[in-house]
Amino acid sequence: MVRSLRPGPADPRRVGPVAHTRDSIAAAVEAVIPGARSDLERLVRIPSIWADPAHAADTEASAAAVAELAGALNPANLQILRAEGGAPAVVAQWPAPEGQPTVLLYAHHDVQPTGGDEHWTSPPFEPTERDGRLYGRGAADDKAGVMTHLAVLRAYEGKPPVGVTLFIEGEEESGSPTLPQLLREHHELLAADVIVIADAANPAVDVPALTTSLRGLVDVVIDVSLLERPLHSGVFGGPVGDALTALTHALASLHDEKGEVAVPGLHANTGTDAAALDIPEAEWRAEAGLVEGAELLGTGTLAERIYHKPAIAVLGIDAPSVAQASNVLLPRARAMVSMRLAPGEDALAAREKLAEHLRAHAPWGAQVTVEHGSGVAEPFSLDANGGAYDAAKRAFSEAYGTATVEMGIGGSIPFIAEFARTFPGAAVLVTGVGDPASRWHGIDESLSLSMFATGARAEAFLLDELRR
Repeated sequence: MVRSLRPGPADPRRVGPVAHTRDSIAAAVEAVIPGARSDLERLVRIPSIWADPAHAADTEASAAAVAELAGALNPANLQILRAEGGAPAVVAQWPAPEGQPTVLLYAHHDVQPTGGDEHWTSPPFEPTERDGRLYGRGAADDKAGVMTHLAVLRAYEGKPPVGVTLFIEGEEESGSPTLPQLLREHHELLAADVIVIADAANPAVDVPALTTSLRGLVDVVIDVSLLERPLHSGVFGGPVGDALTALTHALASLHDEKGEVAVPGLHANTGTDAAALDIPEAEWRAEAGLVEGAELLGTGTLAERIYHKPAIAVLGIDAPSVAQASNVLLPRARAMVSMRLAPGEDALAAREKLAEHLRAHAPWGAQVTVEHGSGVAEPFSLDANGGAYDAAKRAFSEAYGTATVEMGIGGSIPFIAEFARTFPGAAVLVTGVGDPASRWHGIDESLSLSMFATGARAEAFLLDELRR
């Protein structure tokens, strides 16, 4: 934990930080926001879906566009980096004035697939404003983070009061598979006293947050076999079961009658409610889009259930579609099961507990195999104490006009733990300009334009606080 900030390398072109007042910083941010929004729209129009090989060239174009925007601010160093087989990442540096710390500003320029363009109210890669929100894939996650950083640097006219390393990754939505290699190969280049990760969200448009915990993630594929071949359901049905029904029995065992995860031995931080967030159930139901009469799962506060307890979902099943179904007993069926893990859990141990549970709950003597999924994300938590965290709380509270809260995230961002491991002396601040209505990864993703401006002001204040 960093409680004092070491000086970064001095920039020989600068004799000290430029004097600013909070009013002048706020006015400078306000002046650059229109241009930042225009450039955000430009970035949103680039379908940088690195996970889809068909969009590899678009991801390259996205990195080039970010590099061009950063280059206009006269960095001392500007590079597009990549590990072998990895996506392009942009790094730009503004060295520290004498005696000042260095801050790494992280975001990512790749985006999720659209989930079907036809489901969007407006085209996903044509940014569209409705009711004060900008709609488009990446508008919130995370090209808003990219442009928040660049807006702040513009407000300081390319002369921030502290050293800044801008690091814009290109494969976060694919799980950042080559990020560890990048951090190792360019350790000195990316070293910083404070790491600001703009890839999280606030609980509301007008409430700033520091994310202090994230759930982990594992998944498995369960394969159930009950027959050597398909059988006529009329001739054999009754004494002979089918694999799909056997599979659903195993899947149904994953939750109890209250909707609590029923896999024994999993960790849960019951009684822990970071920031004691009051999440109104009616608002949560509306944001989730629950149909009338649908019940919420589990027990405890909503914050506990979202941030501090495990969750399990079935993401897909291999079986004939209804349109292709015939009167046969299926010999085999498979499903992918995803499990979110509470902070403090061991991901590999939890995955084995899930596999053991599924093997034990397949009925009728079915043959069961459980294969490990492709990814493992360890849960993460941090103690938000120390000089950098205090500076962030002051800066964000002043910019938003309300107290900064500490909160968890129900999702997983595995690269945050990677930064913490690689740079153990740095304070890691997880921020963002999303909110519950942003629908990250979903249909009609959007960004609150008012929060985009406020978030940029907050980050500009933060750099000023770190100088102080």
